[in-house]
Amino acid sequence: MKRIASVYACFLALAVPLRAQETTDVVIEVIPVADGVHMLLGQGGNIGLSTGEDGVFLVDDQFAPLTEKILEAVRTVDEGPVRFVVNTHWHGDHTGGNENLGKAGAVIVAHANVRARMSVDQFMEAFSRTVPASPRAALPVITFTDALTFHWNGDKIESFHVAHAHTDGDAIIHFTKANAFHMGDIYFNGMYPFIDVGSGGSVHGMLRAVEYVLERANADTRIIPGHGPLSNRDELVAYHQMLAAVASTVALLIEDGKSRDEVIAAAPTAPFDAEWGGGFMQPDRFTGILYDSLSAE
Repeated sequence: MKRIASVYACFLALAVPLRAQETTDVVIEVIPVADGVHMLLGQGGNIGLSTGEDGVFLVDDQFAPLTEKILEAVRTVDEGPVRFVVNTHWHGDHTGGNENLGKAGAVIVAHANVRARMSVDQFMEAFSRTVPASPRAALPVITFTDALTFHWNGDKIESFHVAHAHTDGDAIIHFTKANAFHMGDIYFNGMYPFIDVGSGGSVHGMLRAVEYVLERANADTRIIPGHGPLSNRDELVAYHQMLAAVASTVALLIEDGKSRDEVIAAAPTAPFDAEWGGGFMQPDRFTGILYDSLSAE
């Protein structure tokens, strides 16, 4: 129940920013991933952390009211300043700390579509709410279209774009020497994912992105999901199998001429609900998103 409430708060904050009093009880947990790489678990998207002689490198930054708590957690590993923040996509539970960290001197980096979306108001169809444009200090100052490599903290950190997955601006971060990935919201570990179709996301793009990581991962690879606990290749395989199976069933129902309501009523997620249905994205809502994605294609 605690996990469901936390994930619900994350998605509500996509449209309505969290207030400071709503984060009073949030604890930022620092979880070792590999040599020089940690995961920060708090409220919002999971944060990736690289530390070493070159300085602190973050992947995502949760919500603005949590910035000081996040920095306190970072300082338990490395007392240096945050030099870079790479955003995996534009949603506020992953970019909410951009303004604070940007003003403090961090260089914000993201796919070009992240800056484009953050620069103007966004209407989130899934929540029927408008997300205001971000202030200038929160915007990425370095953008890329396909890939960008950081030679940092003794590692080669690759940030590469995967098209039309969770959104149209997703980046997967590969800590190559550490053998670890941060997948952003392409991967929801242990729960049905949210696919932001209104922001250019698609289930086929999600599947391709997961396959891209699986081709490069091995039994020792550690994977930071956008939401959920630290993961590995075997768990990502199970996620891919679930996503592919449900998408295939929904596609067949669409081919049979079923309406959106009829597809939802058919309960195509039923074989997976016990394992994957305990998050914010409940089975009927997830099915509706898959219908929207597949029918648009």
